[in-house]
Amino acid sequence: MIPPAPPLATESGGKIALRIENLRKSFGETVALDGVSFDVPLGSIFGLLGPNGAGKTTLFSLAAGFINADEGNIGVLDTDVAHISDLQGRLTILPQDAAFQKNVPIIEQLLFFRLLDGRDRKTAEREVEEALENVGIAEYKHRGIHALSHGMLKRMGIAQAFLGEPELILLDEPTSGLDPQNARQIRDLIRTMQQERGVTTVISSHNLGEIQELCDHVAILDKGRLKTAGSVEAVTRGGRMLEVELRRPLTDAERARLLTVAGIGNIADRGPQRYRFEFALDEAVSVDAVTIAVLREVLDLGIAPKSVTEGDSLEETFLRMTGEQEES
Repeated sequence: MIPPAPPLATESGGKIALRIENLRKSFGETVALDGVSFDVPLGSIFGLLGPNGAGKTTLFSLAAGFINADEGNIGVLDTDVAHISDLQGRLTILPQDAAFQKNVPIIEQLLFFRLLDGRDRKTAEREVEEALENVGIAEYKHRGIHALSHGMLKRMGIAQAFLGEPELILLDEPTSGLDPQNARQIRDLIRTMQQERGVTTVISSHNLGEIQELCDHVAILDKGRLKTAGSVEAVTRGGRMLEVELRRPLTDAERARLLTVAGIGNIADRGPQRYRFEFALDEAVSVDAVTIAVLREVLDLGIAPKSVTEGDSLEETFLRMTGEQEES
């Protein structure tokens, strides 16, 4: 019997759920992934970001063993992806366009997946009932998919991905097409899975605000290449701006005074009482010095900040790294 491989670990010593090493994949002359490497920490909610055609879906397909890489390695829960069958029940995936049988009741389709994983029927029924209840479509369990809206179909796919006791879940655009209330429900469910079960979830999404709210780590792809990967805090800490929400709006005179702070190039309105201080740094002025000076001036004006955010938002970081901002 071959002994189990030792747990994969990050450079800092933390365990990881998914390791991507120098991954390359082409389709004819089209390069989908070009030397991509990053780690997904165990127990994290990890966002995979990129414009259309960046290689996100290809990476998911490789990690799930649907297709083979041209070069590179993928480690999934201490297992080489070449032995993906050893991960039965431990890894689940929701493809972006998941398809189901048209004339088979929803509950029977999901039961089939659990029976394939070796569950007895009683246990499988309990798990399916719980999953359908969690995503809010239990009342439709005896209907076919023709009775479901696009959003309900998406939730059925998520129920399938959450069945049983997975350790790693790959979700490709999980809230696409959902109304805000149902999207919130799915995000809450993902958090619950992480907090109560320690599940690692990798999410591909174009909703950058959602990813910043939900995820603790991200990777940004563009044209098949990795732009950055790490914690959300580290990725967005670019030192390019300071966003401050005040308890009242600034007057024109107060705005003019704040614009005199060394290192401030512009003040942009982000809401009725929210302002972005855009930095214009040189070698003589540091990020910390500008931040302290701005906050001191705000307090001298007799205004108590409600919130302070350093660095770019995830959306701005994404646009800057992928060049979308200049194109827009």
